[in-house]
Amino acid sequence: MKIYEIGTGYTPIPAQMGAATEIVVEELANAFLELKENVVVVDISSSYREKTNFLIEEIKMPAVFNRLDVSLGLIHKIKRVVYSILLALKIRSLIKKSSEKTILHFHNQYNMFFYLKIIPEKMRKKVLTAYTVHSYIWGTDWDKIEKTIKNRYFQEIECVKNADAVLVLNEITSNHFVEKLGVDSNRIFKIINGVSLKKYRPLPVDTISQFKAEIGFENKKIIFQVGSVCERKNQLGSVEMLAEYLKSHKDVVYIYAGGIIDSDYQNAIIKYASENGIEKQVVYVGELSPGKVLNQYYNIADCSVFTSKLESFGLVIIEAIASGTPVVVGSKPLFDLKNGYTIFNSKDEFIDQIDLCLKKIVHSDYDRTEVLDKYNWTSVAKEHLNVFNSIQERQ
Repeated sequence: MKIYEIGTGYTPIPAQMGAATEIVVEELANAFLELKENVVVVDISSSYREKTNFLIEEIKMPAVFNRLDVSLGLIHKIKRVVYSILLALKIRSLIKKSSEKTILHFHNQYNMFFYLKIIPEKMRKKVLTAYTVHSYIWGTDWDKIEKTIKNRYFQEIECVKNADAVLVLNEITSNHFVEKLGVDSNRIFKIINGVSLKKYRPLPVDTISQFKAEIGFENKKIIFQVGSVCERKNQLGSVEMLAEYLKSHKDVVYIYAGGIIDSDYQNAIIKYASENGIEKQVVYVGELSPGKVLNQYYNIADCSVFTSKLESFGLVIIEAIASGTPVVVGSKPLFDLKNGYTIFNSKDEFIDQIDLCLKKIVHSDYDRTEVLDKYNWTSVAKEHLNVFNSIQERQ
C-alpha cells in the first residue's frame, strides 16, 4: 500500500510556524515511516524547507506565491486555488504511474474539491481517498453554523460526501455529517491527533532557568497561551479575566504567541493592557517555531491557558501537557482526555486555578501519563492504517 499525505499548500512541511494541519501531515508521515509504510508527502515547493526523512513530491508554484506569507487575504485565497489545481494535475500524474494500491489522504477542502472536479471519475476509481476534517466550524450546534456551512464550506461538504473514508476529530462533527448531510456512518471514523513526544517534553530545571534568563523573565511567573491572534482564540478574553490579578501580582506575566490573523484584534489587546496599566505584563512573543522553541516556552510557563471559543481539537492542549505544563481550559476538550488539565466555568475559577499553578500547588488532574500512552503519533498512525486497510477490504 502506498500512502500519499497531501500537504495543504498553506505553508511548507515541515511547518516552521504553528500551522496545526501541516504539523499533523508531517508527524503522520514520520510515524508511517517508522512503521515501515510506503509514504510520500505531496506539498508546495519551497526553498525554505527544512530537512525531512520522508519523500516529498513538490508542486511548483508561480514565484509570486513562494513567500512564507500566510495572511488570509485575497492573495492567499488565490494561492490556495492555484495550488489545488496544480496539485490535482500532479496527482493525476502520480495515479498514472502507480501500479499498487494507493491511498490519497487529503487534509484541506480546496485540495480535494479541485481533485474531484479535475480528475475524471474513471481515474479516481483506481485509488482510495481519505479526508480528514480539521475545520473548527463543525464543533458546535448546527443551528449556529448552518448558514456559514452553506456559504463557506460547500467544498468540504462535497469532499465529505465523496471520500472513501471521512476522518473526524470529535463526535459532534460525525453527528452533523450523518444527521444533517446524510453521510453513511460506516464511512466516518473518529481518530484523534497526536503529539510528538520527542519535541514536547519536560526540560531540566537548569535549562529552563537559563532560557528564562535569556529572554528576560528570570524572576517572573508565567502564564502562557498559544494560538493565532484572533477573536476565536480569545486572547483578549484571557487578558480581561487576568487584569486585576496581574495588577496585584507584579511578578506575573501573561505571554501569548501565534500569528496575527486580525491586526485590529491585536491592537485591542495592546490598548486594553495599556489602559489597565498592565502593558509590561502582557507580552506578545510572535509566531514561535513548532518543536524546540515552542517546547521551551511551554517549559518556562507555570501554567498554560486555553480560552478558545471554538476548536475542532486543540492540539496545543496536548502539547502543553506533554511538556509537563498544567493546562487550564474553558470547556471540556472535544476529544477523550481525562487528565492533564482542569476546566474553569467562571472568571473566579479561572483565577483560582491559575493561582494554584503559580504557587506550585499542582492539582492531581495535571498528569501527562495519558498523553504519553494514548496520544503519541505511533498509536495515531496505527489507527489511520486500520482505516486505510478497512476501506481497501471493502473494494
